[in-house]
Amino acid sequence: MTGLSFNSHNIETLRGVGPQLANKLKKLNLHNLQDLLFHLPLRYIDRTQITPIAGVQAQTDVVIEGKIMVSDVVFGRRRSLVCRLQDHTGTTTLRFFHFNKAQQERLKPGTRLRCFGEARRGKAGVEFYHPEYQYINDTDNEPLETTLTPIYPATEGITQTRLRDLCGQALKKLDQLPINELLPQSSHIGLKQQLSFSLKAALILLHNPPPGAALHLLACGEHPAQQRLAAEELIAHNLSLLRLRQKIQQQPSPALFQDNTAKLTFLNQLPFALTSAQLRVTEEISADISSSTPMLRLVQGDVGSGKTVVAALAAVQAIANGKQAALMAPTEILAEQHRVNFEQWFKPLGIRIAWLSGKIKGKARQIQLQSIADGSAKMVIGTHALFQEAVEFNDLGLSIIDEQHRFGVHQRLALRQKGFASQSKPSERSIVPHQLIMTATPIPRTLAMSAYADLDCSVIDELPPGRKSIGTLVFNNIRRNDIIHRVRAACSAGRQAYWVCTLIEESDVLEAQAAEVTASELQLLLPELSIGLIHGRLKPREKVELMNSFKDGAINLLVATTVIEVGVDVPNASLMIIENAERLGLSQLHQLRGRVGRGSQESHCVLLYSSPISANGNARLKIMRETNDGFKIAEQDLALRGPGEILGTRQTGDMHLRIADLQRDGHMLPEIKNIAENVLINAPQNVDALIRRWLGHSDQYAQA
Repeated sequence: MTGLSFNSHNIETLRGVGPQLANKLKKLNLHNLQDLLFHLPLRYIDRTQITPIAGVQAQTDVVIEGKIMVSDVVFGRRRSLVCRLQDHTGTTTLRFFHFNKAQQERLKPGTRLRCFGEARRGKAGVEFYHPEYQYINDTDNEPLETTLTPIYPATEGITQTRLRDLCGQALKKLDQLPINELLPQSSHIGLKQQLSFSLKAALILLHNPPPGAALHLLACGEHPAQQRLAAEELIAHNLSLLRLRQKIQQQPSPALFQDNTAKLTFLNQLPFALTSAQLRVTEEISADISSSTPMLRLVQGDVGSGKTVVAALAAVQAIANGKQAALMAPTEILAEQHRVNFEQWFKPLGIRIAWLSGKIKGKARQIQLQSIADGSAKMVIGTHALFQEAVEFNDLGLSIIDEQHRFGVHQRLALRQKGFASQSKPSERSIVPHQLIMTATPIPRTLAMSAYADLDCSVIDELPPGRKSIGTLVFNNIRRNDIIHRVRAACSAGRQAYWVCTLIEESDVLEAQAAEVTASELQLLLPELSIGLIHGRLKPREKVELMNSFKDGAINLLVATTVIEVGVDVPNASLMIIENAERLGLSQLHQLRGRVGRGSQESHCVLLYSSPISANGNARLKIMRETNDGFKIAEQDLALRGPGEILGTRQTGDMHLRIADLQRDGHMLPEIKNIAENVLINAPQNVDALIRRWLGHSDQYAQA
């Protein structure tokens, strides 16, 4: 029995659950008993044993027991009730900032208490702030908890006690529910250890761990029961993406054959030769789009490796076959830059380009939309405006998404849907465009295998000849004046520079203010320079005009927020200053550094930091100083910050991992991919059940 229809096991069948509580539980995606069983604890508290006061360590949750020796109201910066609790090994402090007169009278010297709470380091040693407590007598033998106490993901209006009760009720009905083993035995070979625990045994242990359970393994997610479920969850996510790929590839795409004349015409007019890595990836793409099976390919390339020209070659091949190609970029600045490059490359080929962004309005917009709809514009470039309802393609054969992590799965699928709308005969089987996805943020292999399991991957692992390595320097902010002299020297020599301002809080308003202050200060100190200012609060048109002025050399020094992180290409800029660099992640620092070193001259990036600096911040700056390799940096970033920051919140937000951790469990992913493919082939009847079990009511690809 693999079906998971749970109408007979609705959550309202549980004791104490009415419509009001059921609605609150839906906020946690808890609709039925299976959802409850797979609503797994975040962590555990050990209330099964009493810890001697002398053995209590700070930052731990413990149960202690003793007699109040002293109880006083203390008036310091905050009024508090302070009790000194003593057992046979030592004394500790209980501190209550919120208390009433009755509580004060009961917590008097001689009273015996059993307390639970987090031990903290205080002035007088270890202290407990507002611990839970109960009164006990010398003769009583009050029983302790018999299992570890789970702490669940919760929401407003639902207590941990209520969640524990509901999960306990669901556990008692476990044998009545179709919680079946859905992974065929043949799939266990690769992850024999992780999959040796039975599914039901794993669920029982994780909701109700016995006193002897290895708390240190549970705390870090490495208990065999957790690993059993983490493996299955990763398999389910992989299956979801493979099912998406399968669904897309069931629909045909146009076979776009290589046109050598068009290819050579394009290559011969370029002012540079392609690297061997670019040629290799070009051939991989060309082979894909020559087939009637839809291409789904991710191209990774470090900053400056030349992904855009590879995309342009793919577009040339599509257009030579009479089709349209579309390129979508996440920002106006990057989209505008692509437009300028493509117009330069495509003009000798007589290819008309349509341009769509938020700033194109009125009649000009209608002209662009008409050229896309009637097919006179064969190349279409723009921002997310491309997948708005008003945009109708004549015959879209290739969609290109730049900086995929800035969009997320659903948004790139939306551009694919535009291919359906361009069918001249709707009665025929729908033809979908080929998809090429690009990113300049190198993605560690473990993340690529999980977040992009539906895609084939290509890597441009070679920089164009003549591209010089960027020297990276790290300075304390107290040496700011030295850096300003360095900027003056670079600009006096005819070069240009960036000065990037960052803040801890992500706020366009605050970042704009910080950049404005910095620009004003620098203008006073460097009156001979033309200084520009760009930030997220400017209108798109103003941003583009500023970047064009900088690119044309009218601006010597550009003060900016991280709005210039992706894709900006000014070959004459040879110096990058990043303020408060310790606050940024490695991938973001690497992207910013990549804005220089795009010409033939020596380039430098100066990372300014403020003391005191955290250990993580110091580690990031050290890595940046030691390497320019984006893939090495991405691996280090994964180790320091985890997957969310590398893939982008939209992408990881789509993943909804409950128990698996891409960083901790990354070693399983090669086998996960094999097992998922095994299930797809040998147990296809279980695929939907596995996906629903783990992705539940938020299956992100269900409508793809």
